[in-house]
Amino acid sequence: MAEWRTRQATVVDVEAVAEVRAVAMRGDLERLGRYDEHRVRQRLRDAWVPGNTLVVEEADGTVVGCVALRPAGDADWLEHFYLDPRVQGRGIGTALLERLLADADRAGRRVRLDVLRGSAARRLYERHGFVCEREDGVDVFLVREPRPRYGWFAGGSGLPVGGGRSS
Repeated sequence: MAEWRTRQATVVDVEAVAEVRAVAMRGDLERLGRYDEHRVRQRLRDAWVPGNTLVVEEADGTVVGCVALRPAGDADWLEHFYLDPRVQGRGIGTALLERLLADADRAGRRVRLDVLRGSAARRLYERHGFVCEREDGVDVFLVREPRPRYGWFAGGSGLPVGGGRSS
């Protein structure tokens, strides 16, 4: 997939995204003995909030993923982060996550999420500063504290990290 873009989700995107979810999660859910052809799609339908969701699509408009960020109390919840397996491994997930985390950092917001136990996605999240808060038999709950926009010297020079000159 050479070109992709994001756009705000609409109510009509729910079925395309539910299908992406079913395909993307099938392996992990089967591994955990929890795959159900209907339930995997219905859970997304039941929680669908287009205003919190970005759709990922190819240049031709084919929906290949989504991600949602839901404000909730002391944190934003990263939810419904799915990419069709045929486009995984191309940096799309990393680019989306970095964009969302940069926005959260600017707003000073903590980000929480849950990921299925044993999911390869956990490594992506941990590379971006998420740490385990708790686990249960199925899910791992991760949190990432906001990172300051400036380095440790922000109170001094006001320059961003790397913005100063070395002597």
